[in-house]
Amino acid sequence: MEEKIRVLVAKPGLDGHDRGAKVLARALMEAGMEVIYSGIRRTPEQIAEVAVQEDVDVVMLSCLSGAHNTLFPRVVDLLRQKGGGDILVLGGGIIPEDDMPFLKEHGIQEVFYPGAPIKATIQYVRDNVHKEKHS
Repeated sequence: MEEKIRVLVAKPGLDGHDRGAKVLARALMEAGMEVIYSGIRRTPEQIAEVAVQEDVDVVMLSCLSGAHNTLFPRVVDLLRQKGGGDILVLGGGIIPEDDMPFLKEHGIQEVFYPGAPIKATIQYVRDNVHKEKHS
């Protein structure tokens, strides 16, 4: 029997809008994954700490406030410092396409926009999590 994929869905920064993150968390659970939802207004330090303590395979960051270029790379850096450099880190939210190269250069493997098919997001996680975790 295959181990369940463990996912942390997290809302860094001051963004208080979490409907999409909650919908995604529910869909991931229904797809058979173990999901931890951070709640809103978490610091990158809190997110990295929970991710490492809970031994997650994936961190999915959601940001609608425009602070993604600061918050997302900070989470990646902290994960690496805490021994979680093998965790797949994904982003989502209102993120301009022009910011994608920067985010990818700083460890965000993929970004999903509002309206992205949830099935595609789930499939991406399944296809990529163990490649990252065990490579």
